[in-house]
Amino acid sequence: MTGLNWTAVQMRLSKHGFDPGPIDGLRGRRTIRAIRRFQEAKGLVPDGILGPETHRLLFGAPTPGEVPHFDVHPWYDEALRLVGLREDPSGGSNPEILDWAEDLELDYGSDDIPWCGLFVAHCIGSTLPDEPLPENPLGSRSWERFGVPVAPQKGAILTFWRESKKSGLGHACFCQSVTDSHFIVVGGNQGDAVTVTRVGKERQVGSRWPISGLAPDPAPPRSEAE
Repeated sequence: MTGLNWTAVQMRLSKHGFDPGPIDGLRGRRTIRAIRRFQEAKGLVPDGILGPETHRLLFGAPTPGEVPHFDVHPWYDEALRLVGLREDPSGGSNPEILDWAEDLELDYGSDDIPWCGLFVAHCIGSTLPDEPLPENPLGSRSWERFGVPVAPQKGAILTFWRESKKSGLGHACFCQSVTDSHFIVVGGNQGDAVTVTRVGKERQVGSRWPISGLAPDPAPPRSEAE
């Protein structure tokens, strides 16, 4: 996770006169709107992301020895928060997965339907509400046309082919790290759950970054672990 204390962020926003909604420690839509209003008042780009300049104006300069934390990859932090969430094993559907589709106004009726694209759409849509989603976000290969291209790195949306390169089938997920031969990824519908797993580099077809996210690392670090 980012290390950000969202309760402290919400309390600070409230102290400055920007209502974040309930002080619940969650980066919800009302908190995002409050950050935007704060940014507008301070003459910053109102992106709703608590980057270094927004953090400085909200909290002041760090004290000696203090290491401030920033809201660098909110969509990826949401993905990590959901690790362990599973489909309903009883034959029904996990209502949380169905709620993602309802919030995004997507026609999706059962978690028996592949939901890796829905997972990515939820993580992006719930944390970057102004970010344009691809047409048919439920389709994993649709994410090849999302945002802008980027070198694979933490938080990037990776797409992979499945069965064959020409099948049109695939998988969408988030990059955690990169090794010589694999990507370590966080994704939904991986073993019927949100998990961290490895995918071979030979299957990659895309690496994308949200337009409204903070700028990616131009030279991302590489993981040495296999």
